[in-house]
Amino acid sequence: MLLSVRQITKSYAGADALVPVLRGVDLDLDKGETLALTGESGSGKSTLLHLIGGLDRPDAGTITLDGIALQGLDDKGRAALRRGDVGVVFQQFNLIPSLRIAANIAFQARLAGRDDPAWDEVLADRLGLTPHLAKYPEQLSGGQQQRVAIARTLAARPKLVLADEPTGNLDEATADSVLTLMLDLVRETGAGLLMVTHSMRLAGAMSRQVHLRAGLVA
Repeated sequence: MLLSVRQITKSYAGADALVPVLRGVDLDLDKGETLALTGESGSGKSTLLHLIGGLDRPDAGTITLDGIALQGLDDKGRAALRRGDVGVVFQQFNLIPSLRIAANIAFQARLAGRDDPAWDEVLADRLGLTPHLAKYPEQLSGGQQQRVAIARTLAARPKLVLADEPTGNLDEATADSVLTLMLDLVRETGAGLLMVTHSMRLAGAMSRQVHLRAGLVA
């Protein structure tokens, strides 16, 4: 098993009291498995993704990634986990405007000490980015920029890829194309993929689906 989530709870401060977002979530993900996390707005999908990615800490419960318990890591350890073992693809592309596309793709892998120019070339080729490597992000379309974000994530060869509405800013045809490429590449690398999506059509492309309702697995 790659990922084990047990009895995760999380609340945030409201105007008068704590507002519970996650109420005891259990979730498992195997190596090489693709899982869609669906649910209404406010059901806790993005919160859960951020907790698994070490971007926030749960109030209670345990998250274990490939045998490593996240609750036992300090801030430095969690940052190291995000650099190497966990890759995150957001709805916003978060590319670095001052870097050319080739440098954007290599950025995460270099931080993780896993820079592999040959693998970067493979990713650029598979994602149709080879003609654009000398360009800057602003010179690319939204679909192309999202492909760069996916290439940047996979360049570090993470064990787990977390994707938060990764095609939310794209038209349907481009979204389908980008998701297909991401699924192919994730399977080739053997990574697990956990994707938050509102689209049941896109969720249907994953090997399994989990639905959150009011902070619980429905």
